[in-house]
Amino acid sequence: MCDLRSNSRYGRYLRQLKDGTLKIDKGQIREDARYDGKYLIKTSDDTLDPEDVALGYKQLVDIEDAFRTIKSELEIRPMYHRREDRIRAHVKLCWLALMLVRIIENETAQSWRKVRRKLSRLRVGEFIFNSGRVKIVSDPNPHQLEILNALGIKGPPKYLDMAPDY
Repeated sequence: MCDLRSNSRYGRYLRQLKDGTLKIDKGQIREDARYDGKYLIKTSDDTLDPEDVALGYKQLVDIEDAFRTIKSELEIRPMYHRREDRIRAHVKLCWLALMLVRIIENETAQSWRKVRRKLSRLRVGEFIFNSGRVKIVSDPNPHQLEILNALGIKGPPKYLDMAPDY
């Protein structure tokens, strides 16, 4: 009972009666419900409209998702820059990656997450024979072709690489 009452998250919604029992404080729940779905965002730039600040904050999730994609799927290792020109170059590359994500979203009218998931289903298989090896790309499905067409990209060639075995 003491743990529940002293809990930082739930304790404020409980009140203790004179006999020592705990009861849910419905008034406190109603009071806090007024703030459900609302954010408190602080900025040092007072020239920005509140709508722009809120939109920028909500886009932060998309930015972090794009950075995770860059670092994990593209296997970019962590960068520890010490020189200002290298820091600037790294930030510009990340900015360009985010810009590409936005262009893809605008041209396809789909979220980056959906586009990435659909295109990730394209596969390359490597087949090894006695006479050599060949890399073959899976046939794009209609959703993948739609995305590629919207971006003005030709579909991948069926055969990526053929090497005879000498």
